[in-house]
Amino acid sequence: MLDHTDEHHRSHRAGWLRAAVLGANDGIVSIAGLVVGVAAAGASSSALLASGLAGTVAGAMSMAAGEYVSVQSQADTEQADLAMERRALERSPEAELRELADIYQQRGLEPALAMQVARQLTAHDALGSHARDELGITESLRARPLQAALASAGAFAVGAVIPLLAVVLLPVHQVSSVTSAVTIAGLALTGGWAAHMGGAPVWRGALRVSFWGALALVASSAIGRLFPLAGGGG
Repeated sequence: MLDHTDEHHRSHRAGWLRAAVLGANDGIVSIAGLVVGVAAAGASSSALLASGLAGTVAGAMSMAAGEYVSVQSQADTEQADLAMERRALERSPEAELRELADIYQQRGLEPALAMQVARQLTAHDALGSHARDELGITESLRARPLQAALASAGAFAVGAVIPLLAVVLLPVHQVSSVTSAVTIAGLALTGGWAAHMGGAPVWRGALRVSFWGALALVASSAIGRLFPLAGGGG
């Protein structure tokens, strides 16, 4: 027999994992691209560090605000749907019962059994049953704006540490090349980790994230070279 204790489902991670992966990748790529671009323009070490730190603060706050507003919109929609369903249950309980039974019948249950299941679930938790089976809203996948905002901002800041360390530890003439190499490696790690956490092939996640990161770095370096800074370097 199947031992259900051995089943480790990952869908409950979807909300914070998506926000964290997006934040980490954005932190690495955005700040690395900023550093590489400014370095290619001939900026000094202090200018590189100031640019990187300012970009980290602004980027983390932007990610938090964007995630919060986006996920809050989803949460508002869910609450509106639940309020509508609550009113329908109060006004037309029998119609809602038949609607729930129809859903179960469409999923393969016999009409009599579908009605029996609908009655029992309605008696147990009418709104919860309609939220789950009619609206597709479950507790594990519900929108959590604050969680998403914190995960995204924190992951952005962590990702930004990689290029910032290169600025602090390396001579200015090595910053661009080393930052690019370390960034690609970091993206491969985060992409592989995200794929592993989501149950997908690790190599695929690492490859697709690294490709777009490398493209962003090449573009940033090209922009920096187009607009060299007078008196830069050192």
